[in-house]
Amino acid sequence: MRKYSDANRIVPAPLLLSVFTVSVLLLTSACGLFGTKRKIQVPQLLTPLTEADKGRLIQEVNRLSTVKSIHSKVDIQFEDTSFASSGIADQYRLVDGTITLQRPGKIYLVIQFTFVDIAQMASDGEHFSVAVLKGDDKYKRFVKGTNSAVYPSLETEEPTTKNQNEQQKNEKVTVSALSNLRPQHLTDAFMIRPIEANNSFIYAQSEFFQEEADNRRNANKNSRIMRGYYLLEEFSTASGDAKMLRRFWFDRVNGIRLARVQSYDDRGKLITDVAYFNEKTLGSSATASLPSRVEITRPQDQYKLSISYQDSTSVELNREYTPKAFVLENKWQLPEVDLDAQLKKVTANQ
Repeated sequence: MRKYSDANRIVPAPLLLSVFTVSVLLLTSACGLFGTKRKIQVPQLLTPLTEADKGRLIQEVNRLSTVKSIHSKVDIQFEDTSFASSGIADQYRLVDGTITLQRPGKIYLVIQFTFVDIAQMASDGEHFSVAVLKGDDKYKRFVKGTNSAVYPSLETEEPTTKNQNEQQKNEKVTVSALSNLRPQHLTDAFMIRPIEANNSFIYAQSEFFQEEADNRRNANKNSRIMRGYYLLEEFSTASGDAKMLRRFWFDRVNGIRLARVQSYDDRGKLITDVAYFNEKTLGSSATASLPSRVEITRPQDQYKLSISYQDSTSVELNREYTPKAFVLENKWQLPEVDLDAQLKKVTANQ
């Protein structure tokens, strides 16, 4: 019998056929993976991205906090987001307004449509009042309460029926929305609370990238971009546990710009989400570079409010107003709704 060494061993034919087949399959797979290329569209990262440290971010917040008062004509767009979970939102027509704000937390707002007052609202920093003047007498009301209190949603007493026409239904929803609008939500958005040195607060900085719709001029329809942000998170440590109070978003494209502020309650729930757009020079005598459009979203209250200055040059800044300028009295003799009294009664029954 012929013997062969291991180095010269003859490989059987069936084994050679198997090796050849596997090699062909591997080569074919490799060609499929690495041979043909297909281009896909990915969001473009906007550049250049500005570098900044925590001190620079705090400086930007405090720059916007130097304005002491604002008075201007505004455009107001209200959006009911109560059906947002179903992908539906009711947007009401654009109305006119006159807004007066002064630190700390003072506001007087008049909302009009075709020169007729729809509602007026005011807050002296501690208490607020809202006068709903639109529509049928059964919908008109004067609501008052405390800024720091949390109230359940206030509904109209009359339920919506099939016999009501579209105008009556819209009127009822509008009245309900205005009754639940709190003036202090606007003051917190426009008169940003500054960041001050305090041992009870700590701040953490991070980087974030978000895909967004491309809103640049001459951008293609439905195109998307990637925008870089810095996040600055504010935590309170007064109770021994760290609780996040605010999250600041800074747009890093071609500079540092405060683009968004989110506020949270003691349980970490998002209560207010404010976005800032179109920063420009406002005012005539005293001027400041401020956002010309502010969007306020209240997820728990299920509404979104967009407010824009009608004329940037006619905005009055840093004028001193007397306390009487932020007092709203029930001069229309409207039916009054005392939210504090209602809340006290509900608490007693529970």
